[in-house]
This record gives sequence, C-alpha cells and structure tokens, in this order.
Amino acid sequence: MKAYQSLPEGYQEILQINLQKDKQTALKINIGGGITMFILLVIGSLIVPIREFFSMDFSGGTLLKIGVLLLGYIAYIVLHELTHAAVMKAVGGGRVVFGFTGLYAFAGSRGDYFDKTAYRCIALAPLVLWGIIFAVLSAAVPRGWFWIIWFLQAGNIGGAAGDVYVTVKLWKKPASILVMDTGVDMTVYDR
Repeated sequence: MKAYQSLPEGYQEILQINLQKDKQTALKINIGGGITMFILLVIGSLIVPIREFFSMDFSGGTLLKIGVLLLGYIAYIVLHELTHAAVMKAVGGGRVVFGFTGLYAFAGSRGDYFDKTAYRCIALAPLVLWGIIFAVLSAAVPRGWFWIIWFLQAGNIGGAAGDVYVTVKLWKKPASILVMDTGVDMTVYDR
C-alpha cells in the first residue's frame, strides 16, 4: 500500500468518477443505499421488534434517546470521514481536505495518488470499522437502546453505498492503477 505525491511518469487518466456531475449514477447509488438501509431495518426488527422503538411514549427518556440518535448520527458522519482521513495518512498521503457538498460529506486529498490496495482500504475502512463497532454495541446495549445503535448501523452500511460503488468499479482494473480522490471526484490513472 502506497501513496505517491506526484503522478509517476507514463501514467495517464483512464477513468473519472464524479457523483456530483453524474446525477443518474448518484441516484442509483442513493436508491441502493436506501434499499440496503430498509433491509437492515427489517433484519433489526427480527432482533428487536421496531414497534418497541415507535411505541415509546414521549417521556424524558424517549426524548433523550432521540437526542442521542441525532447527535450520534452527526458524530458518526464526522467519524466516518475521519476514518477515511486516518487511512489516507496511514498509507502515506499528505494533506487531507474535508468538506460537505450538500449531498455528501467528504474527506479527500489534493495531490496524492493512491495505489489500488491503499485506495480500497481508504474507501472501505469506515464501513468495516464502524460496522464492527455498531454490531458489538447493538449486542451490548440494553434492549431499550438497541434501535438507537441499529439506526446508526443502517446509516453506516447504507451510507457507504458510494464507497462500495467506487470499490466495485475499480475491482477489475489492473493492480498498477493509481487513484486521486479529491473527495468529490476520483480520477484513475494507469500506464
């Protein structure tokens, strides 16, 4: 796994992925993510019936749980992007930039070219790391808090649809590719 600070000689652009400009693909990814979230909510209902979440009275405890869920999701979005950034740094990337496009939060790099293995790790790290954390937490919390964690897990897995899409799109590309990810678009180079 490696990051290059400049494009090696002989490399040229072979693919660009920009989900801000490619609205049709972005829509398909968001629909796929929504379907995934729905499936996860059905699975969660088999573990703890969802009616237990929706049949709550609006006491102080319920408002606390809703507040924890909202704050937890905001924190999760930040932690998701920080996870991308940490892996970028771990594989030798330079300065990481963060932003929000109105549709997506992002962590990107301006001037680093990541090899295929490094880029797969960068793309999938939040899904894997937070998937494990939320799975452990959902099993460990009291039953009354299960849905708070499970909603975060559904957001984690469904929300990673773009990361999974890019990983799949690059899967059959040669091992020699390099990827520059600015956060809103990915440019793929090969020799």
